[in-house]
Amino acid sequence: MAEPLADQVIEKIGQAAFLYHRLVLLVTPPGGGKTSALQDVHERTQAPLINVNLELSRLLLDLTERNRVLQLPGLLSNILDSFPGDVALLDNVELLFDVSLRQDPLRLFQGLSRNRILVVAFSGSIEGNHIAYAAPDHPEYKRYAIKDFLVVGTETSL
Repeated sequence: MAEPLADQVIEKIGQAAFLYHRLVLLVTPPGGGKTSALQDVHERTQAPLINVNLELSRLLLDLTERNRVLQLPGLLSNILDSFPGDVALLDNVELLFDVSLRQDPLRLFQGLSRNRILVVAFSGSIEGNHIAYAAPDHPEYKRYAIKDFLVVGTETSL
């Protein structure tokens, strides 16, 4: 039987502390148990569990589309800074993939993971040495080489 996702995440948090990008991506398809795993990690470690879509959308509401693009990285950093601790659990990050925001979510996470360990719920799939968000024909599709971050997934743990 496979090790529960929460246990795998906690193990990777310990490993991430020694990396340049202290980033752990929890990769499963939608409905794969990311939120429940992060809730379990939150209960066991007391690391803040942040609903990124909710927190960020509140701050973006009054901004023009151009200002959303420009200010989003700083707003996300401010959200993280408002929570204590060396580890943050990020759930519901789909807003960051919105094409109108013109962001590279992985690059954002990597930059923010220089100051603390980030565990990010990533709705997607593991494809060999790559992770993918959305289907190839979808406008929000992103594919990243697994490099400079750790991955926990239902198919495999890298």
